[in-house]
Amino acid sequence: MAVKLRLTRIGRTHEPYYRIVAADSRYSRDGRFIEQIGAYNPRQDLKEATINREAALNWLSKGAQPSDTVRAIFRAHGIMEEFHNSKLKK
Repeated sequence: MAVKLRLTRIGRTHEPYYRIVAADSRYSRDGRFIEQIGAYNPRQDLKEATINREAALNWLSKGAQPSDTVRAIFRAHGIMEEFHNSKLKK
């Protein structure tokens, strides 16, 4: 099972709002997911996203691949840097 960290849309028409979820890559964008790890409102700054850091780092360490947008959100919050530093310490 290949796990992806990606966005799933829950907002209304012309008012997007997304959840950051860990999901099997075979499921549809708004389909089943394993765990919700955050939320993102594109009408605000990237740093305004709410993220569970421990869950995000846990999924990254297990080999989950973030989408491009999720990677940018994680980079803005310093999660990607923290993940890479933890890999270097091992």
